[in-house]
Amino acid sequence: MRSDHGAVHESGRPELATHVWLRFDSAREQHVLLAPEAVIVLNGTGADILGLCDGHRTVAEIVAELQGRYDRVIDDEVRQFLARLIAKRCVEISDG
Repeated sequence: MRSDHGAVHESGRPELATHVWLRFDSAREQHVLLAPEAVIVLNGTGADILGLCDGHRTVAEIVAELQGRYDRVIDDEVRQFLARLIAKRCVEISDG
């Protein structure tokens, strides 16, 4: 669920759009999102966020999982990352 200003709510359940794939690119030695006519190179944290976007976990659960893995994970940064990918139609989010 998104508000008018593009905010991603903690109860939303994000997942990759059906036409997008998360893959490890051995040539780049980084994870990438593959979409028709687009390749988005991800850093490790971005790949971890998207790896948790299965349509079952809520944004709040994803943030909690990441906070268990990393010393510093900021809720707003995760939401902004997801909002950018929603705007690019790489991620879809259902209401919580």
